[in-house]
Amino acid sequence: MAEHHVIWSAAAADDLEAIIDFIAGDSADEALRVLERLRLRTQRLTTLASRGRIVPELRDEGIAIYRELLERPWRIIYRLDGDRVLVLAVLDGRRDLVDLLLERVTR
Repeated sequence: MAEHHVIWSAAAADDLEAIIDFIAGDSADEALRVLERLRLRTQRLTTLASRGRIVPELRDEGIAIYRELLERPWRIIYRLDGDRVLVLAVLDGRRDLVDLLLERVTR
């Protein structure tokens, strides 16, 4: 089994920081629990990089290089690049993915 290196993009790190900051406004303990859940979920990609499903909304458009892990209510979007796993975004799964991506590219 190949070992992969998990690399967070700046955008994904910003997503994670915004999520944790928002939750910490109500509970620092809950924010730390969520942070640990999300980090643990992505760390597992070092050995199981292909475990995530292809992002359905993108697959429907013929784009199959992006995968996701669900850690409800968040969607961790990533892609494989050789021996690297590039974490690209951590998005709220309750929102429409197309709207979120449009927001991101028009900022």
